[in-house]
Amino acid sequence: MSYFDAASSLPLHPVARQALLASLDEGWADPARVHREGRRARMLLDAARESAAESVGCRPDELYFTASGTHALHTGIAGALAGRRRAGRRLVVSAVEHSAVLHAAQAHERAGGTVREVGVARSGRVDAQEWGEALDTDCALACLQSANHEVGTLQPVEEAADHCARADVPLLVDAAQSLPWGPVPGRWALLTGSAHKWGGPAGVGLLAVRTGVRFAPPGPADERESGHAPGFENIPAVVAAAASLRAVRAEADAEAARLRALVETIRARVPALVPDTEVVGDPVHRLPHLVTFSCLYVDGEALLHALDAAGFSVSSGSSCTSSTLTPSHVLRAMGVLSEGNVRVSLPPGTSEEDVERFLGALPGVVERVRAHLGAPGAPVQGGGEEAELTVDARGKLCPLPVIELAKVIDQVPVGGTVRVLADDEAARLDIPAWCEMTGHAFEGAEGTVFRVRRVAG
Repeated sequence: MSYFDAASSLPLHPVARQALLASLDEGWADPARVHREGRRARMLLDAARESAAESVGCRPDELYFTASGTHALHTGIAGALAGRRRAGRRLVVSAVEHSAVLHAAQAHERAGGTVREVGVARSGRVDAQEWGEALDTDCALACLQSANHEVGTLQPVEEAADHCARADVPLLVDAAQSLPWGPVPGRWALLTGSAHKWGGPAGVGLLAVRTGVRFAPPGPADERESGHAPGFENIPAVVAAAASLRAVRAEADAEAARLRALVETIRARVPALVPDTEVVGDPVHRLPHLVTFSCLYVDGEALLHALDAAGFSVSSGSSCTSSTLTPSHVLRAMGVLSEGNVRVSLPPGTSEEDVERFLGALPGVVERVRAHLGAPGAPVQGGGEEAELTVDARGKLCPLPVIELAKVIDQVPVGGTVRVLADDEAARLDIPAWCEMTGHAFEGAEGTVFRVRRVAG
């Protein structure tokens, strides 16, 4: 079995396991107490904080341990907005932020604040100039991920931070995906991370708040972690998280170069091996270990199950997964195909043989899933006589509306149109994306009616 879902979580790094076991016997006492056992626990906690702060690129007194990366994001956003409430009530985010950031933005709106969402290019990357223009005078906080969790695109954080500094707006960076590969550049004000992303134990998050940032920790008030994370610190887990972050950083440069070459192989060969497939995400500004592609005429959940049965654990941002019936907000913002979406994120140690086995199995797996759904085969030669056809795909979920469209597009002459009736939300993303991939023209949509004009012969 090959585990290719490193972007979701990694098993414990050997260094994390060793540190966890060693600190279980030493770090059980209350670090707030002055007795011998408490002082020993405090020493472990302080050492972990110093190590993690060095890896993050901040001072130890600027770094706090939280219960998770999500908790760090919610605390960071709420605390910065509360601390800067006199500056304004506007929050700026990118359209492809992690759902935790978008949930915090929704809560801010419900509380009377405003949110400005900055769009992205088809690569998933924000335009730094547009980002700067979004920083209005009433902006209290801006949030920009360092790297996208679904497609691996790196954001121009350093340029965005410069714009924020000139506008006197603090920038919070969600560095969960990039932190194992190196520190985040630029003049960011707040930063978050999550230990299970780099082989540390789950249940440990990092929140860095630069000195000088106005910050009011959300309640309830607690003396732990300066009020940033109430509750007794899990010192063994914190020690393991800091130790493993230091360890993966020591290996990062060599491993990044090796995995980048393997990902480049996948990016180049998948479109050649699997027809009607699009590799998404920025081809240059990207994480070294992650590649995402979408396959036409494929049910995302069925494809993931089929790959799992073939011995490959991957993830998906597809609209057709058991966790959601709506397209991934990341893929929607990028305007790319959501159906049949596969995210491959290689863990450290992945071999060339592992990748070759995956590439060898993928075409057959996709072909079987497409056949099961009745996807179109070779295109019909020549056109029909009807200038317009109507396909009624109402009540059918992704990818069936696109499959029905593909079956009939060659039955109209070049210049003719196909009207697709579809009420699945994913159709609003997938039909235009299908046109982009196949060369046909998307004429627009009114309600549940989508018009496609045949361009290719």
